[in-house]
Amino acid sequence: MKSFTHIDAKGNAVMVDVSEKDITARTAVAAGRIAMSTECYAAVAAGVMKKGDVLGTAQIAGIMGAKRTSDLIPLCHILNLTKCGVEYSMHDESCEIEARCTVKCSGRTGVEMEALTGVTVTLLTIYDMCKAVDKHMVIRDIHLLEKQGGKSGYFVYDLQGGRL
Repeated sequence: MKSFTHIDAKGNAVMVDVSEKDITARTAVAAGRIAMSTECYAAVAAGVMKKGDVLGTAQIAGIMGAKRTSDLIPLCHILNLTKCGVEYSMHDESCEIEARCTVKCSGRTGVEMEALTGVTVTLLTIYDMCKAVDKHMVIRDIHLLEKQGGKSGYFVYDLQGGRL
């Protein structure tokens, strides 16, 4: 059974010492969705929400969130990100917006938390900018899609083995 890396032998929370790890190229991609009413979805897609460009603003917010992950998640290392991007897929049939956040760095620890934080902040920003039109929006299915680099190597989310 694997042990938790952020807890020492006495049960205290610790920041993992990564100083002996090799610096490697690391990439992570996370995704999530926000479901909304037909009216709200149409307004976002057309770019006519009163608060402005919802997707553009959320994209910037997601990048900013990824960069500030260590300020938000206790015990996360501060990373020098070399790439961070947010992309969208519009799902007209279900009135959902899927966001994907891709993060890269060369470092001693992975960027999974940065990708997950980036996509979460993106979706929260969409919610914030649209809540006047639809308070029933649902944010869901936030998960790691893929990661590369480091000791554990390559991971890809397996929809068959996953729980979504």
